[in-house]
Amino acid sequence: MDRQAPVGHLLRHWREQRRVSQLALALEAEVSSRHLSFVENGRARPSRALILRPGELLDLPLRERNRMLLSGGFSPQFAERDLSEPALTQARAAVCRLLDAHDPYPALAVDRHWNLLLSNAAARRLMQGVAAELLSPQPNVLRISLHPRGLAPAILNLGEWRRHLFNRLRRLIALTDDSGLAALYRELADYPRLPGEDEPRADADDGADIMLPFRMRSPIGELSLFSTLTVFGTPTEITLSDLAIESFFPADQDTAERLRQMAG
Repeated sequence: MDRQAPVGHLLRHWREQRRVSQLALALEAEVSSRHLSFVENGRARPSRALILRPGELLDLPLRERNRMLLSGGFSPQFAERDLSEPALTQARAAVCRLLDAHDPYPALAVDRHWNLLLSNAAARRLMQGVAAELLSPQPNVLRISLHPRGLAPAILNLGEWRRHLFNRLRRLIALTDDSGLAALYRELADYPRLPGEDEPRADADDGADIMLPFRMRSPIGELSLFSTLTVFGTPTEITLSDLAIESFFPADQDTAERLRQMAG
């Protein structure tokens, strides 16, 4: 989708992406379907409210709502700052506390492209064998997981884990229409399969891996983990709206004990 497109085209694109009819959106936004049609076709100029309300109803990423505002001739509504800036000091500190409190189990914070922003000591311990070029200048969690010089050789169920990450990435691309995620997907899909990599189950579907364990070798034995994602509930700042915390938990008692041993 052309990000410089007129605001009406952007609105229609996102409405169709979310599979919402013009009439249904007009009713929810409390405008006439005729007026909404005129906005989408460029025959009427929307007010600021008529850009923000559909953006909220369609659950658009905050950066996309800003793009629609700019396309409509309005100033952006939502700020975007680096996580290291003073304005986000308290939010960064809160995230760090969450990550550190999860030790000795791994936890990390990522942005919308799965770039690694913050991690706890347990996560860093698991990444000790990752090639230096994958950790600098900007480490990406999905690259680290699937690259032959990353964690991939140590992942015991690599085929299933690869399918799980690709399913997750496809869902995110469908939800956000993010060209950066689409490029990352294409890059990851070009990675070679490793010798001995397991084949995903033929009967597996997109919903079959909700609790798929992440199984990997460690110096002191096999680790079996499952993960959860946490996001900020009501962010009004783009960086925080994009941020997610992935926390890994032991799937069995042996893994819990081994993670404690690795922590020393």
